[in-house]
Amino acid sequence: MKIRRPRLPRTLTGRRRLVQGVMAGCVLALLPVTWLYVSTAGRLHTVTDVPRTDVAVVFGAGLWDGEPSPYLAHRLDAAAKLYRAGRIKVVLVTGDNSRKDYDEPDAMRTYLTKHGVPAGRVVSDYAGFDTWDSCVRAKKIFGVDRAVLISQGFHIRRAVALCEAAGVTSYGVGVDDKHDVTWYYGGTREVFAAGKAALDVVFEPNPQFLGKKEPGVANALAAAPR
Repeated sequence: MKIRRPRLPRTLTGRRRLVQGVMAGCVLALLPVTWLYVSTAGRLHTVTDVPRTDVAVVFGAGLWDGEPSPYLAHRLDAAAKLYRAGRIKVVLVTGDNSRKDYDEPDAMRTYLTKHGVPAGRVVSDYAGFDTWDSCVRAKKIFGVDRAVLISQGFHIRRAVALCEAAGVTSYGVGVDDKHDVTWYYGGTREVFAAGKAALDVVFEPNPQFLGKKEPGVANALAAAPR
């Protein structure tokens, strides 16, 4: 079976239209990324200059043999540093617990408690299956109105934009990591994820699991030292 190669238009007008179509496609593909940069301008900080905020949200980033992956560990390190510096009071860890043998939030909690964050200051969201779900649940389930979001630099703008759209006033802390294969994969993936983020903001789908409101964050804040 012979596979026919695509043929370029033979006429100058046809070729011009082909080039214009390719250029239009590139522009449309980059629009969501441009939106992310514009909508999050002035919202990104470091662990030393982020505004003092009661709650930090740490997004899951995978487990290795039941332990936080290096990327996730770096996010948790930043949260622990913010807590020890008195810049946050409570950490909401949000991740995937869709299987009994895979529990991101509990692994994140254990890591934080080993690095100086009291267990009573860590609240777990077991249904943070993607960034939009985590943001909506932070607002609707846990009652978070304002938060520091912690993730890698290639993801933090999308996290801030989506949480803002979900009603959470957000400040992003982008964690630095070695620019290895995983980093470049994550950066490339974000180009495509930006399109989904734009659709989430427009259509505001409900998370995969919503459920009843949970008082974990409010209780942890009430028990935190003044």
